[in-house]
Amino acid sequence: MKSHHHFILHKPYGTISQFVNPHKRKKKLLGELYNFPEGTMAIGRLDVNSEGLLLLTTDGKISEHIRSKKVEKEYYVQVDGIITQKEIEALKIGVEIGFDGKKYTTKSCEASLISLPNFPNRTQKIRDERHGPTSWISITINEGKFRQVRKMTAAVGFPTLRLIRVRIGDLNLGDLKAGDVKEIDNLIKKEK
Repeated sequence: MKSHHHFILHKPYGTISQFVNPHKRKKKLLGELYNFPEGTMAIGRLDVNSEGLLLLTTDGKISEHIRSKKVEKEYYVQVDGIITQKEIEALKIGVEIGFDGKKYTTKSCEASLISLPNFPNRTQKIRDERHGPTSWISITINEGKFRQVRKMTAAVGFPTLRLIRVRIGDLNLGDLKAGDVKEIDNLIKKEK
């Protein structure tokens, strides 16, 4: 039986979550961060402006499971302005966003205000205090539509300035630094 390889990566800002650049943009690709074995694929994606936990594997069956609605994905999100509990409650219940040219109401999710997380500044400056205050929230979803978290915060009037995925299922970003890759034994816990 073929043995598979599994990796966790802290995807840096400005890196494309692919091994091939379809638009020939001058952006870094995953293969430039680490010498992954042939057949490695990213499980889900983070857009070029997002950072954080990205899982990679050579096992397509695990990829399918992790992308399913059974697995939670948690994001730390810096938003423009001081978000209130009213908007947090709206996020929890579900908000209307655009997806594939249609209106879509997001499923209920976990959302809460958090204190400033301990992440180094991004390589490209976001902005400074002259542009007004910001706040940080945690959003945990089970779905993952295109740019969903960014659309959700915009729907309640607080555009996303920085988005970092910190957890997928039981796997956490931990203290992995931007661009670091760690090979692990398994991406999902065995059922008891």
